[in-house]
Amino acid sequence: MELKVLIAGRYRLNTTIGRGAMGEVWQAYDEMGRRPVAVKLLHAQNSEPTAAARFRLEAQTAGRLSHPHVVGVLDFGEQEGRLFLVMELVEGDSLAHLLTQAGSLPAEEVARIAAQSAAGLAAAHEQGIVHRDIKPGNLLLDADRSVKIGDFGIAQFMNDPGGALTATGQLVGTSLYIAPERALGQAAGPASDVYSLGCVLYQLLTGQPPFRAGSPIAVLHHHLDTAPVPPRELGARLPPAFENYLLGLLAKRPEDRPTARQAAEWFAAGAWRGRPEPLPAAVPHPEPHATPWNPSVGSSWNSAPGSATTYAFPSAVTSTAPSHRTRRRQRTGLRAVVVPRSRAAGTIAAVVVFLAALLVGVALFSPDHSSADTPPTDPPRTTSTTPAPPQP
Repeated sequence: MELKVLIAGRYRLNTTIGRGAMGEVWQAYDEMGRRPVAVKLLHAQNSEPTAAARFRLEAQTAGRLSHPHVVGVLDFGEQEGRLFLVMELVEGDSLAHLLTQAGSLPAEEVARIAAQSAAGLAAAHEQGIVHRDIKPGNLLLDADRSVKIGDFGIAQFMNDPGGALTATGQLVGTSLYIAPERALGQAAGPASDVYSLGCVLYQLLTGQPPFRAGSPIAVLHHHLDTAPVPPRELGARLPPAFENYLLGLLAKRPEDRPTARQAAEWFAAGAWRGRPEPLPAAVPHPEPHATPWNPSVGSSWNSAPGSATTYAFPSAVTSTAPSHRTRRRQRTGLRAVVVPRSRAAGTIAAVVVFLAALLVGVALFSPDHSSADTPPTDPPRTTSTTPAPPQP
């Protein structure tokens, strides 16, 4: 086909911006709509038997989506035996190209990419579409660095599991980013896309995918059986909340992962920043059971039998005459069980009165009482119990 001729009478091809096994992508200009576009052309003699069906599927699936974070499909057709797909032109790099230049990205940038990518996936999932090939090369950044999900060529409708367009037992997708359930040959679901996105985010933070090995089969085994190394152990600088959530995206069981919508909202809300980690909680202790003050008892603080008074500060010393430091602590609101000065004076007076009354009672009513019990204070005098005879 002569490339100087318009495709469908309106799309003029300019330069090639990508090539693959199925076809090639051109930067073009829509002379009718007066805007730049991308035109994807299927190879005329494509050897893959499902290539045409997959090409049509991409047009069908992406054409159902209209979302700011999904590459929009504008037109689809055939000219001179070649299928073509007209798409929104994304004037930027893919994340794969960005990784080759930067190696890794800061947490702030990755969180933004996560929020936008998850939002685009959520839109597809809500239309019943599973992408099945989320990887850095299929996440594009436009001139404003906004994420666009592209290449729905192996997407699958959730209500049509048989439409995978692969031979029985054939695994589609990239092994570095494939979910464990798909490694077992199970059907892809929305949670599979979430796992793949988690793998991409992991690589953006650390510079490497979560699992690497010498062969694709060995990588699949890691997805099934190996826990990913926490990114901070590989030098990634990110808040603990971000790391914990990312590891949740990489959960082995699909039901343990958040949905794409939940992930989009979580990252967009800034929850990935987390909060300062709180100090360890103090061990709770039972409060003493105080009883009303009764002077006759002689104590203003009584605990229930067998209970112990608990102090907030183990070094604080409880006394009936608190030190200046203890009284100052009490005024500043720090908990310490001390007896105020006025109450302490009343307590001492009550004790003195009680002891005096006790001594008097013993002296008056004891059956063994005699004057001999009290030591004399004057020199001894001679006394007689017999009356003296009268004087003559």
